[in-house]
Amino acid sequence: MKVDIKKSLKFSSSIAVITLVLAAIFTIVSNALLSGVNAIVGTLIVLGIVLIGIAFDIVGVASTAAKEIPLHAMASERVHGAKHAVYIARNADRVSTFCNDVIGDISGIVSGTASAIVVIEMVSHFVSHEDGSGLQNVISVLFTSVVAGITVFGKALAKTYAISHATKIVFRVGILCYIIEEQLHIPILKHKRKNKNGLNNKAEKAK
Repeated sequence: MKVDIKKSLKFSSSIAVITLVLAAIFTIVSNALLSGVNAIVGTLIVLGIVLIGIAFDIVGVASTAAKEIPLHAMASERVHGAKHAVYIARNADRVSTFCNDVIGDISGIVSGTASAIVVIEMVSHFVSHEDGSGLQNVISVLFTSVVAGITVFGKALAKTYAISHATKIVFRVGILCYIIEEQLHIPILKHKRKNKNGLNNKAEKAK
């Protein structure tokens, strides 16, 4: 029981640090992209941030609903990406936490901040000083409401799609992870790899 608590605390701490770093990166990048752009481009950037959150929501939900058996079958046939997909399915709790909670929440917060910047841009260009704050409030409420509606609508559709096509989605994500790790040599998953003799890295170190 103590081991599980320690693992949970370690994972939660690492996720908190990752969230802090990613939130800072997302905010800096979005602010840089929105700096000096017009309202139309700014709106497209906000929608892009929303779509990122929805895409990661699909992966997070799919990881919890994917079936391992067909993925194991593909892995046994040495299909590229299958082993990565198995790892994702086996670690669905961590994958869903990262995708849904970390990236999903960050995209929601950043899209809200970005929406405020776009509203300010709209007000400065389309609302004269004589119109007063009333019209400014209307624009702010309408824009944020539309963004919130699109976000909720998109995530609702995403969850339905993710559950219905969970295994296929996880396999495709596994292929993407395979390309990133094997072709670009960027480690993103800590799955055990086997050497030519069928021994994993830990077994080699034990020798």
